[in-house]
Amino acid sequence: MKTGSMIAALAALALVPAGPALAQSADDGLPEWMAGTWTMQDGSIWGDEVWMSPRGGVMIGMARIGFGAQLDTWEVTRIQRKKDGTIAFFAQPFGRPPSEFPLAVKSENAIEFANPAHDYPQRIRYWRQGQLLMAEISKIDGSKAVRFNYRPVAAPVLETPPPAVP
Repeated sequence: MKTGSMIAALAALALVPAGPALAQSADDGLPEWMAGTWTMQDGSIWGDEVWMSPRGGVMIGMARIGFGAQLDTWEVTRIQRKKDGTIAFFAQPFGRPPSEFPLAVKSENAIEFANPAHDYPQRIRYWRQGQLLMAEISKIDGSKAVRFNYRPVAAPVLETPPPAVP
């Protein structure tokens, strides 16, 4: 076999997945429909939630909730495909160590995570309702539910282009 043909054959072989594990993207099953910047306002209560698009098997989020001019709570969150292939939600309110909520239910535009051993919340749900992103936290039986109705935040329009990076 000529060297050129051998290199072409090896290059073609490199493009073939090594097995079933590589056939599924690490981003499959992550709720891409949550990605974006979201806000809610209910009287003096306000909240913001931001989710990055799935990449590398993880979606990274952050949220803050306040009343008037005061910030009441903030957290860093992530939805991640773990090494064993399962999906889980991780919450870190105020930057504390993460609490894990395994995937419980998933559909085309809804996802729910549950951890009955956690104090509160025990259940975390997200779903799309038209253009809105809905979220709810509760006890595992649905009691003590708190719901958030987020609307999308429009991207700012730049009047002048940003300066060129050297």
